[in-house]
Amino acid sequence: MNLTSHQILKTIKRVIGDHESFVPLHEPTFGGNEWIYVKECIDEGWVSSVGSYVDRFERELAEYIGVKHAVAVVNGTAALHISLLLAGVKSKEEVLIPSISFVATANAVTYCGAVPHFIEVSTETLGIDPNLLEQYLNDISYRKDGQTINRITGRIIRAVVPMHTFGHPVDMEPLLEVCQRYGLVCIEDAAESLGSTYKNQHAGSMGLLGAISFNGNKVTTTGGGGAIVTNNTEIARKAKHLTTTAKLPHKWAFIHDEVGYNYRMPNLNAALGCAQLEQIDTFVNKKRALYKKYVQEFKSVEGVLLFEEKTGVRSNCWLNALILDQPNKLLLDEVLELTNSNGLMTRPVWTPLHLLPMYQDMPSMPLMRTEQLQYQIINIPSSPSLTGGR
Repeated sequence: MNLTSHQILKTIKRVIGDHESFVPLHEPTFGGNEWIYVKECIDEGWVSSVGSYVDRFERELAEYIGVKHAVAVVNGTAALHISLLLAGVKSKEEVLIPSISFVATANAVTYCGAVPHFIEVSTETLGIDPNLLEQYLNDISYRKDGQTINRITGRIIRAVVPMHTFGHPVDMEPLLEVCQRYGLVCIEDAAESLGSTYKNQHAGSMGLLGAISFNGNKVTTTGGGGAIVTNNTEIARKAKHLTTTAKLPHKWAFIHDEVGYNYRMPNLNAALGCAQLEQIDTFVNKKRALYKKYVQEFKSVEGVLLFEEKTGVRSNCWLNALILDQPNKLLLDEVLELTNSNGLMTRPVWTPLHLLPMYQDMPSMPLMRTEQLQYQIINIPSSPSLTGGR
């Protein structure tokens, strides 16, 4: 029997139950001290980029992830931008990134004046495929004076940015080995993966730097926000300096010693984040329970499966993803139309970055998997509050 959009709709409803109102893809959950902490900021007047909650949020986030330092910023894109700068990425150098990612991954590279270079993903993780990457680098690059040079463009390849898609960690161990062999800096795009681990190491903690997002649709939210995480004390000091307009400490004078950025997270947002971090284990556990229900129910549906975490990985299951057995744009569009018109928000994966008009001329390896997956992936409702069913 051929898979139909109605089968998919029916299976989703069997997991989450019937809802009178529209079901978002992922909505925030506020059930803790959010209002108490935010009200304290308002009552005391500390609502901008200075305040006790910013320091507390950075300290508690670093402890949760298992790194020495966290620097809170206004969003995940800002975190990526500064991370790339601090990793030494310079104008006209190349940065290897997956084409399956939110556009911020490529935009942050472009902000540095650097060149995004698109890499194929693994069907096992939906992130950068370390084996294909090494084969590709062996074909298109050479080493000179400790640098990896693209023999086609003549540009230095400076860094790799693995993105942990939908909260599922990339296979980091072989990827880090490739980075070491080719002298590449690893900056983790962990925007979606707070609460995810790879071989008991938290996503974002394995590269030189990691970038986290606290957008309203993430596992925990600060309304809008992000963070740079690292074990390097000097990099953390520099990150805080650059994101605070590079202003030197002084009682009254405004002295800035380099071009900086007004990227610091406001105290009001950090207060919200502190309350959310107190609940993160509950959020992740509920999301994982929902994920397991989806896995079980979709096993009986031919032609589609739920993307599952791999051995050695514990995903936060940020967004559950259906994978059609074959690329099928017609069926994919039918599913999206039927589910959304029936009050269940679903979405396709992002348009592959190498197909966007501003990035079509950027270097890339062959991306057949990526181009197929754009017509196979469907994200389905994944909020931690969806524990119903029938």
